Amino acid sequence: MVYPTKPAVTGLLLLNFCMYVVVLCIAGWAVNRAIDHGFLIGSGLQLPAHFSPIYFPMGNAATGFFVVFALIAGVAGVASSITGVAHLRFWSPESLPASITAATISWSLTLLAMGFACKEIELQHRNARLRTMEAFTIILSATQLLYIGVIHGAGLVDRLIRT
Repeated sequence: MVYPTKPAVTGLLLLNFCMYVVVLCIAGWAVNRAIDHGFLIGSGLQLPAHFSPIYFPMGNAATGFFVVFALIAGVAGVASSITGVAHLRFWSPESLPASITAATISWSLTLLAMGFACKEIELQHRNARLRTMEAFTIILSATQLLYIGVIHGAGLVDRLIRT
């Protein structure tokens, strides 16, 4: 039987998965660019006094932290989506806790990345790709929370129908 919440869960799951993949692609590009065009120092020279090991040649002082946490949140989000697909396949009370736990962890990491995105927006001086990743991270913090709410609602509906 298809419950009314199952299509909503499927839509949000697909949306979140696609958005997390986009965040991962942009964050991967930023890390690759930072490695290729990052801070270079010759042998025998000392590091500057204000050297940061998380240096990105594009963006501002918050970019390094934002990219690293967006990358971690993206990986957790994709893993959460995989767990969500497993829950959709079985749609049972036994698979619900794993799906909710993975989604909650993913959401908390996305909120952390969103905090750095807000700081990066405040500091300005960033390129279009970073602006896109900021927007996706902020939107994902809302859609992932909505997904968690719908999954909880689906679990409640299932319990009410079975009793």
